[in-house]
Amino acid sequence: MKNLPDASVDAVFADPPYNLQLGGKTLYRPEDQTAARAVRDEWDNFESAAEYEKFTKLWLAECRRVLKPNGAMWVIGSYHNIFKLGAAIQDAGFWILNDIIWVKTNPMPNFRGTRFTNAHETLLWATPVKTGKYTFNYDTLKKFNGGKQMRSDWHIDICLGAERLKDADGKTLHSTQKPMDLLRRVILSSTRAGDVILDPFFGSGTTGAVAKELGRNFIGIEQSAEYIAAARARIDAVMPADLSEIEVAAKREEIKVAFKELMDAGLLRAGQTLVGPKGDRVMITQDGQLQHTLLGRASIHVMAAKIQRCAAFNGWDYWSAEKASGALVPIDDIRKYAREIKRDMKKAA
Repeated sequence: MKNLPDASVDAVFADPPYNLQLGGKTLYRPEDQTAARAVRDEWDNFESAAEYEKFTKLWLAECRRVLKPNGAMWVIGSYHNIFKLGAAIQDAGFWILNDIIWVKTNPMPNFRGTRFTNAHETLLWATPVKTGKYTFNYDTLKKFNGGKQMRSDWHIDICLGAERLKDADGKTLHSTQKPMDLLRRVILSSTRAGDVILDPFFGSGTTGAVAKELGRNFIGIEQSAEYIAAARARIDAVMPADLSEIEVAAKREEIKVAFKELMDAGLLRAGQTLVGPKGDRVMITQDGQLQHTLLGRASIHVMAAKIQRCAAFNGWDYWSAEKASGALVPIDDIRKYAREIKRDMKKAA
C-alpha cells in the first residue's frame, strides 16, 4: 500500500487475519469423526495480542491515507478480533457509519458442544471524515431487498459448493473465503460504477471477482502465489453483469420536477380531480394546492398525510390524476414523463 498515492481509492474492503490462535487443536465432527477445516494458516498467527494490534494499526493507517475523504471503509471480523478492529478504526480517525451483522444461514456447528454455534460475523462500515459526503445507494439496496429498506442484519450462506475454490488436491484453497453475495451487498451499497476498490488482504479474489461483475475497478494485495494464481483464473472467468438491471438511480440525484411544473406544462390543470388509493377525492387549485371538502387546502404531501392521519407522507406515491375518460394515472408517472422531457432538453442544450 505504501506505493499507492494519497487519496487514490474510492473504497476499501479489508478481511484481515482474525488471529484465531487455534494452535494444533483438531476439531472432529461427532457424526463421523472426520476432521473439520479450521484456520491454522501461518498468516493468521501472531506472537502476541500486542503484535496483532501493532499490525492492525499499521495497515489501517495506510488505508486511511490512500482512501478518498468521501470513501468507504469496510472491515470484517469475528468475535476474536472485531472489538480490537473497531477500537483501532476509531483511533485511526475513521467515523463508523454502521455495524452489519452477517447472519450465516448455514453455519458450521460447534463440534465440541461447549459453546453457542458461532453463526455470525460483523462488518464495520466507516468513512475517513465524519462530515464527508459518502456514497450510499439506498434505492439500489431497496430493490435488492425486494422493495424493503435494507437492514443491518444480512442473512447469507457461507461459501460452499462450486463457489468454494479448491487446491490441486481437491481441498479447500482458502480457509476464510467469503461468499460473493456478501461482497455484492458491500459493493452495491457504497460504491459507483468505475470506482476503485482496494482489498489489502486479497486472498482468493472475491472482491476482485465481484468488482469486475459490477463494473468497478479493483486493486488486490496478496502475498501467497497460490492464492494469486487462483484469484486471477477466477476473475478472468467472470462476466460483467448488466448494471441497468441491478442499480437504481438515487432519487436525490434525479432531475427535480415540482408539482406546479406539471401544471405549467399542461400535464395537469386547475380544477382537475386527484384520487387517493381509498377513493378520497381532491381538486387541484390554481396555485398548485389540493382542495378537500373537509380538510381544506394543502400540498400533495400534506394532504396525503392528513387523510391518513400520519405525520408525513410522499404525495407522489399517493395521488392519481383522473382523466376525462375516468381513467386514473399516477401523478408520479406524469412526473417521470416530465423529467424525461427536461433531461432531453438538457442534453440538447
